[in-house]
Amino acid sequence: MALKKVETVGEMTDKMDLFNEIQAHLMRDDAPADYFNRISEKEFFHEYPFSLLNRLKEVPQSPKHHPEGNVWNHTMLVVNEAARKKVKSKNPVAFMWAALLHDIGKADTTNNEKGRITAYNHEKVGAVQAEDFLNEFMKDKGMIQQITALIRWHMQILFVVKSMKFADIKTMMEETDMEEIALLGYCDRMGRLYADRKAENENLRIFMKKCIEFITKTE
Repeated sequence: MALKKVETVGEMTDKMDLFNEIQAHLMRDDAPADYFNRISEKEFFHEYPFSLLNRLKEVPQSPKHHPEGNVWNHTMLVVNEAARKKVKSKNPVAFMWAALLHDIGKADTTNNEKGRITAYNHEKVGAVQAEDFLNEFMKDKGMIQQITALIRWHMQILFVVKSMKFADIKTMMEETDMEEIALLGYCDRMGRLYADRKAENENLRIFMKKCIEFITKTE
């Protein structure tokens, strides 16, 4: 994706201030979604790169798997769940940014074929778009890499548990931390209306068990 360059120092300062404000709310709020729902109505949230998030309001999801509706609603539920879990993360800043940006790729990958809504490879596309987003503000390339890797691999908890062809424990573990993926994946799964916490805890257990079994076999 081609980046829209900021044309003036004033605009750059304003956007940097907003980025810092967003990060502050991600790190300190018990329910960051309250803040995001407020600022999403502001004109500046329609400007790149924040528009990558704002456009998620127009992206539908499968009613069967996501009765909360569009991708924005899902993201807000995930962010609130992540806020409750961030104390368990090894890098809460990377974890919270990954939670916020984890599904931005769905805007460009969602298809509706005769009522069947899919978003194949949204995690791969989203990782690239998240890198574009973060490069506008962050100079720490290591932090950006941690965030985008979490986004790239956040679907593995589903793929591994269901033994799907997209499961790739080996590459996932080469690029990111399985425990961080487990934590983000759990928040993603819980970021749905009527999510079954008991069932998702069991999925988390199975995911970690399969990852550990893979490590044991390759040692």
